[in-house]
Amino acid sequence: MPFLPEAPFSHDRARRTGLLLVNLGTPDAPEAVPVRRYLKQFLSDPRVVEIPRLIWWPILNGIILTVRPRKSAAKYATIWGEKGSPLKVHSEQQALLLRGYLGERGLDVDVVLAMRYGEPSIAGALAQLRERHIERLLVLPMYPQYSATTTATVFDEVHRVLAQTRNVPEVRWVKHFHDHAGYIEALRQSVLAYWQQHGRAQDVGGKLVMSFHGVPRRTLELGDPYHCECHKTARLLATALGLSKDEYMVSFQSRFGRAEWLQPYTAPLLEQLGRAGTRRVDVICPGFVADCLETLEEIAQEGQEEFHANGGGDYHYIACLNDRPAFIHALVDMVRQHTQGWPVARTAPDTQVLRERAAAAKALGAER
Repeated sequence: MPFLPEAPFSHDRARRTGLLLVNLGTPDAPEAVPVRRYLKQFLSDPRVVEIPRLIWWPILNGIILTVRPRKSAAKYATIWGEKGSPLKVHSEQQALLLRGYLGERGLDVDVVLAMRYGEPSIAGALAQLRERHIERLLVLPMYPQYSATTTATVFDEVHRVLAQTRNVPEVRWVKHFHDHAGYIEALRQSVLAYWQQHGRAQDVGGKLVMSFHGVPRRTLELGDPYHCECHKTARLLATALGLSKDEYMVSFQSRFGRAEWLQPYTAPLLEQLGRAGTRRVDVICPGFVADCLETLEEIAQEGQEEFHANGGGDYHYIACLNDRPAFIHALVDMVRQHTQGWPVARTAPDTQVLRERAAAAKALGAER
């Protein structure tokens, strides 16, 4: 097997620690061709679609990749911003802020962002870290709840690239953070901040709907913990908000294909609440840490249309955590926890910390 090129080893060079942040990914543009390229990579992953290749390949290439790219591109166009894909913009912001916050806390960790599908790729991100002589690597998939369809695909790709690496770094993983105290607190603060400005659905007899990304029900029966971790996140957040069981609901969105997925499905639930004359629903997507197509188009736009079309009252979408300081601090705590025993204390001059802090603050101000 040919190994990837890297600089000759030297005992004199610093042995650094790298952090690889990984989110799902996004097409390069809201157009049919780049969307098709993205969907092909995504839907070709055997962990995402567990159908024998002999059966799935003709369906994917003959039907789905012929019809779906144009429709998906039109949806992406409704959320695309001046700087590009919201998911990529928010993810870049998270990486930049995390780099600054880590430096502020005295931690010397080189943060690089990657997407599981599309660009920047995991292979490209690991190449950057290899050039920076990373000897220790912490991988943090930005999926709070573990699933073989998401988190495990990151493990697969990182190991695939490392299998081609001559000087393999020491590797640690963050498997999940669905019940991490800082993550739950960040969600709590996000909801409370929204309610302080717009009131609460519960005050008029409404509901808080927590919508998580769906996966086939078969994955639960085969041992995937995703369903249980979603419900644990929901229980912890409801408790933190002081909600009773009848004041919130859990649902699953983004169903694909004809097979049964985790239920209840979000869209029919919103229709049902509308038909029941619910005066208000607030919807949050705790499984997404950055706003993307599934939150901005499917929930904020389509969800509102479904609720109103069926007679519902006020509809409120609560944004993802994105660049909220409480969430970035939670990520810092995760990094500190998972790098225990590694020499990550900063030895660079204080001016470097100040530069990182200034860059993060400047980027955050520009974004707002």
